[in-house]
Amino acid sequence: MEVVLLPTPEDCGRVVADAVAGSVLAALARGGPVVLGLATGSSPLLAYRELLRRHAEEGLDLTGVQAFLLDEYVGLPAGHPESYREVIRRELTDALGLDPAVVHGPDGAAPDPLRAAREYEAQLRAAGSVAVQVLGIGANGHLGFNEPGSSLASRTRLKTLTEQTRQDNARFFGDDVAAVPRHVITQGLGTILDADHLVLVATGEHKADAVAAAVEGPVTASCPGSVLQLHPHVTVVVDEAAGSRLSRADYYRYVLGHKLPQQGW
Repeated sequence: MEVVLLPTPEDCGRVVADAVAGSVLAALARGGPVVLGLATGSSPLLAYRELLRRHAEEGLDLTGVQAFLLDEYVGLPAGHPESYREVIRRELTDALGLDPAVVHGPDGAAPDPLRAAREYEAQLRAAGSVAVQVLGIGANGHLGFNEPGSSLASRTRLKTLTEQTRQDNARFFGDDVAAVPRHVITQGLGTILDADHLVLVATGEHKADAVAAAVEGPVTASCPGSVLQLHPHVTVVVDEAAGSRLSRADYYRYVLGHKLPQQGW
């Protein structure tokens, strides 16, 4: 695991964009289908804006890429502005020029969400390995919507959100907690670990405890983010506020300052 501790959220956005573009372009150069895993929420927004800037100003071309979303609310009608398929379309994929047909997500409006979860897991497997998966982390350590107590080997499935997560997400629903769905379809922790490269971004003091537990604490279902410690290629990108409780922060800064160019992200 590489922990990249940076001064500002904007710095984090640039490094996450570097890591995502680097992994995707390397996979495209090798030929064959390329899968990009996308998270929604506030954490990756600056990285997505930087990818859009590079697309518009530097010619970043992701032709040939399929995108798969990490999760989706259950019960929102198709086209609802806060469904994650609509959010990612607005924030990233439309402006990147990706055909909506190659942007995939769980069907949260399906009459049988259990079946929809199984079908999404099968669709992911059929698409091939995810070249790079963008991740955020919840204040309680959740990864995707795998709440504390989730099996570290879990696959895509239906989950019930904690009240804390619903309260945290109420800002996207006009601060109306009652409007936040109670259920989601999420990739499982085992599914997430199948990706070739995991890139987690977290900013702000409110994420500091979760980041410290995920990076330096024991591997435990009580902190789903700690499963990252089991993956061979993880880049954790945090600002000083989110990294403020990391006991090895000085070492992470030292490593970054002495990184060899060929190491990449």
